[in-house]
Amino acid sequence: MASHREVRFPSTPYVEPSPLSGEAGNVEELGVTSAPLKSASFFLGEHCQKYNEDFMLCKNEDRNPAHCLKEGRRVTRCAQDLIKKLGESCGKEWENHWQCLEMNNQEFYPCRKPERTLNQCVFDKLKLAKKIPGSPEGAPQVHEKKKPVFRGPQT
Repeated sequence: MASHREVRFPSTPYVEPSPLSGEAGNVEELGVTSAPLKSASFFLGEHCQKYNEDFMLCKNEDRNPAHCLKEGRRVTRCAQDLIKKLGESCGKEWENHWQCLEMNNQEFYPCRKPERTLNQCVFDKLKLAKKIPGSPEGAPQVHEKKKPVFRGPQT
């Protein structure tokens, strides 16, 4: 027999039932949807790397969610910082890219042109470069190629 649980509707905000304790209490949400986050994801990874790594080390230490609240708030504050800087420095370029993602099922490939413009703006103004983890060292990144060609597995 299935157990009953509280019904939650998307129109109702989620409120964490346990109170925050420790470092600076409440941290506001980022206030962006999935497309802007996906657009900024590689920059978030670079800008917030030390906080993300600290959070993941904490999670490996103890899987109890309450154990890493302080580290999680630090990650959120770092992301808030970058989102604010992106909006102020490259707002138009960022919006063009995430709107393209929104209209193309969140696929990067059809949005390479606005992505290049965004990447250049972020590099020029925030000194952050998009680097895809696991890419071969020295090889051009996929988003930098003018005419990428998929060659499939070599046999």
